[in-house]
Amino acid sequence: MLRQVHGARVVTVDAPGARTGEEADAAVTTVPGACLAVLTADCAPVVMAGDERVLAVVHAGWRGLREGVVEAAAARMRELGATRIQAALGPCIHAECYEFVDVADWFDEEVRATTRAGTPALDLPAAVRASLRRAEVELVHDEAVCTSCAADDFFSHRARGEAERQATVAWITTS
Repeated sequence: MLRQVHGARVVTVDAPGARTGEEADAAVTTVPGACLAVLTADCAPVVMAGDERVLAVVHAGWRGLREGVVEAAAARMRELGATRIQAALGPCIHAECYEFVDVADWFDEEVRATTRAGTPALDLPAAVRASLRRAEVELVHDEAVCTSCAADDFFSHRARGEAERQATVAWITTS
């Protein structure tokens, strides 16, 4: 478990339980049995698996995406031997529920959208997909669920002020 700070710092976990509580928004490992986890409510959880048994989890909020957290995690995976990386995008807030007044100042046209009310919005899943493309990571699964809309299944700080979080956990099996 990381102490997430909405940045682009990546840590390498070299033993089960190592780096717990460290400030970062992505963790990478090659160690079988080392569990990697991120907590999200509206930010996007991303799991990336590479060949050579390299694994990463990423907490991708707008600040981290702007700073390149996805790209940094993919680069670290490549440093550890991955050549082909695939990703899965978990539930996160979607544009129709994510008013983002300064979106034009911070993000390219491809991730700008509008809310149901017609106000400027950030399309967070599109921003993750754009980051994955820049990092040359293949998206193989998109859960395509809005945390704000799916109140019975997911927490949303932005929509309901909930303090709880979903955990996304991944590990390399020992066999």
